Amino acid sequence: MADTILDLSDVTLTLKGNAGPVGILHGITLAVARGETLGLIGPSGSGKSSLLMLMGGLERATSGRVHALGHDLSALGEDALARFRRQHMGVVFQSFHLIPTMTALENVATPLELAGAPDAFDRAAEELRAVGLGARLEHYPAQMSGGEQQRVALARAAAPRPDILLADEPTGNLDGANGAAIMDLLFGLRDRHGATLVLVTHARELAARCDRVVRLRDGRIDEGAA
Repeated sequence: MADTILDLSDVTLTLKGNAGPVGILHGITLAVARGETLGLIGPSGSGKSSLLMLMGGLERATSGRVHALGHDLSALGEDALARFRRQHMGVVFQSFHLIPTMTALENVATPLELAGAPDAFDRAAEELRAVGLGARLEHYPAQMSGGEQQRVALARAAAPRPDILLADEPTGNLDGANGAAIMDLLFGLRDRHGATLVLVTHARELAARCDRVVRLRDGRIDEGAA
């Protein structure tokens, strides 16, 4: 389809284990439309996070193909892949992955500076205000709660105006109230920037807000799941 932004065809992923090769994903074929919100669900160990990493070019498929915005990610070298992610993708992890020696503003602005944005700090401040952290620009991660740190991570992912936003258990380390707030912010960022959103979650209420839900089981798409 012309509006397909992510296209995976017969993708497998095998990793090396202590006892030999371990099959993680088996024959995944999946298309994600531009502007769609897709939830990836399934039991622990089903391959959800690995599939998200393949979509983001953070893992390379063992076989099959992964296309993002028409680019074959397996054909890109590491530097080209890093540039592509920086220009087109935002990634939010369960662990916040903030740089502890940088303020909230610097954590958000630094990737923009690396991408050559002339207004990196202005845009970073705008995104931090959008997630309710206008008063915390100069605070370091250790001075912020878990919910605030995840807001910084969301702002960092959204600041480059990505075409694709990938989120791996974004509420997994948060309590109920903070998790609900992050959910609202995540979908708000999607609406504000028009990004395609793919998220891994165990939270039923978060999956229910997605346009479509795909369930994985044992490294395969569970075709029989509702």
